[in-house]
Amino acid sequence: SVGGLILLWEIGRRAKLPGFAAVPAPTEVFNVLVASIMEPKFWEHWRASFTRVTSGFIAAQIIGIPLGLLMAMSRTFYSTTFPLIENMRPIPPLAWVPASIIFWPTTELSIAFVIFLGAFFTVVINVIGSARNIDVRYLRAARSLGSRRSDIFLKIILPAVLPGIFIGMAVGMGITWEVVVAAEMIAGKSGLG
Repeated sequence: SVGGLILLWEIGRRAKLPGFAAVPAPTEVFNVLVASIMEPKFWEHWRASFTRVTSGFIAAQIIGIPLGLLMAMSRTFYSTTFPLIENMRPIPPLAWVPASIIFWPTTELSIAFVIFLGAFFTVVINVIGSARNIDVRYLRAARSLGSRRSDIFLKIILPAVLPGIFIGMAVGMGITWEVVVAAEMIAGKSGLG
C-alpha cells in the first residue's frame, strides 16, 4: 500500500493531476533528501535534535519513574499528586510552547521542557497503571507473612511495574521525537525542526 501510494503520487505529479500539481514528486523529494544528508550542516542539526531529545527523555525518566513508583506505594501521595497530573496530562506538549518560552530563560530550556513533558506523563501513567494491575492477593500474602515495605517493593511491585516502565519509555521516546521537531520549528534556530 505504501509503494502504491508513492507510485500514485509520482504519476499524479507527472500528469499534473489536480491536488498533485503543487506537490513535489517522490523522486524530487528523494533527490533533495540525499543532497541534504550529504551536507555537514544536516548532521549538526541532527545532533542538536538528538541531544535535546536525549536530555528531555532522561529528565522525564529521572523524575517520572520515581514519582510513579511513589504514587504506587503511597495512597496519600497518590491522592494528593494524581489529580494535578491528571488535570495537566490532556494538555498537548506543544500547547506548552508559549508558556515555556515565557517561563524559561533560554530557548534551549524551553524546548527541553516541552520534550520533557512529552515523555513525562506517558511514563508516570504507565507506572501507575502497571502498579494498579498487581494482584492484591500477592500484596496481602506478603503482608500477612511479615514482609517489610522494602521487600514488598523490591519483590512484588518493582518486577510488576517494569514492563509498564519500558512501555512508557518506548512510547515516550516516540513522542519526544514528534515534539522536538515541532518545538524546534516554533522556537529553535537549530535542529531538524
